[in-house]
Amino acid sequence: MKTITFQTVTLYVAILGFAGTLAAQNDLNLPDVSQAAEVKQRVALTDITIKYHRPLVNGRKIWGGLVPYGKVWRAGANENTTIDFSDAVSVEGKPLPKGTYGLHMIPNQDSWTIIFSKTNTAWGSYSYDQKEDALRVDVKPRPLAENKEALEFDFEDLKPISTAVTLKWEKLGVPFTVSINDADQTLENIRAQLKGRGQFTWQALDEGAQFCLTRKVNLDEALRWADASIQNEERFENLSTKADILKALNRPDEAKTAWNHALEIAKAPQLYTYGRQLQNQKRGAEAMEIFKEVAKRFPQGVYGNLAQARIKSAAGDFAGASNDAKQAQAAAPTDAQKQSIQALINRLDSKQDINK
Repeated sequence: MKTITFQTVTLYVAILGFAGTLAAQNDLNLPDVSQAAEVKQRVALTDITIKYHRPLVNGRKIWGGLVPYGKVWRAGANENTTIDFSDAVSVEGKPLPKGTYGLHMIPNQDSWTIIFSKTNTAWGSYSYDQKEDALRVDVKPRPLAENKEALEFDFEDLKPISTAVTLKWEKLGVPFTVSINDADQTLENIRAQLKGRGQFTWQALDEGAQFCLTRKVNLDEALRWADASIQNEERFENLSTKADILKALNRPDEAKTAWNHALEIAKAPQLYTYGRQLQNQKRGAEAMEIFKEVAKRFPQGVYGNLAQARIKSAAGDFAGASNDAKQAQAAAPTDAQKQSIQALINRLDSKQDINK
């Protein structure tokens, strides 16, 4: 009887074309030594996503050792680290289109080069080609207060239109600033949203118009959005928005007509809320005129008394203002409102102006 050896079986498998399948069965999915991670941050409406692997220090010399100075490094382990921007951004003041980039770095003792490569599917930096760079920026590293055993990326110094993306490993941090053009990118998003269901509501159109009004941009289109909002449902909110846009466009007569109509249909909560919005915009004198209108038209009830309290508080009559606030509290329909008004009463009893 002929003995069948392992070599014979292997030969048969190869002849039949199954050698690749047999080898693949030995390619196990095992835990990575440098574990995968993902971090994400939204700045305004722009999402920044970083995918990377986290090597450990493990007692090794990192900078100038495991990671040599002057050579391109994958900014992590295993596959190249990637960074994705959902909108166009600026990195260290330089423009970068939206997209997913391979993130590489060249470390040096006093300065690092951050590289955004158009190739984002490489294994490490072994196939990196400078011709595929979308952007390079130079930044300064900084020492960390505590040791980071595992490499990490963090979003620091978060502001309305920017953040610092910081690589941290061992006792070194390497930040680079990402910023966005809030107005332009938000306008693009607003236009896209108003092609959907938002175009059939008064709220979405009014919010879009308010965004432009607040930043004093795109006012002609903002006026069209305000008119469309009014057409969907005429309200104090969108009429007052229209009046403010017309004022900003230096069309005072039309602005006055829109404002007078807004006042005609306004209810106490709407007028009072508008006054508070003016205060938040540092338009205190205009806010006081609104509170006087609320107190005149709606002398009884929560908002009339609150308006009186704010008027008296601004004049330094804290005792009278506290009394009005207590009447507002007694008329408030919910516990949440009562608690909110109690905070105002406490400030007034301490002789603090509740308008500040």
